[in-house]
Amino acid sequence: MTRRVYQFLFLASLIICTALFIKEVKTNLVLFAHVDKVVHFVIFFGLAFILHHAFRLPVWLHLVLLAFYGASIEVLQSFVPYRQASFADFVADMAGAIVYFAGYYGWTKATKKTR
Repeated sequence: MTRRVYQFLFLASLIICTALFIKEVKTNLVLFAHVDKVVHFVIFFGLAFILHHAFRLPVWLHLVLLAFYGASIEVLQSFVPYRQASFADFVADMAGAIVYFAGYYGWTKATKKTR
């Protein structure tokens, strides 16, 4: 895919994720404890993937941008009556982004050795 496609996907992902993060969840279905932390981790892993392919920036700047977005979401949730802000959610957000970049770094380093 081209960089422009990833840029569009990143913008669309931000809009969709923001809407989902402030949406009221009306279910009592809990698959396992802390399922919301896993969801935060997976979403930010995906956002890191798309952001990395959309813009050529240093990894630290990708992480700062994702940290800003994660913190903004938690602040926004603190103002929504049926949601609550959680530092643990922010940690899960950052863990997802960091694991993506660590995995990418490990993958590229491992594939360079085999060539």
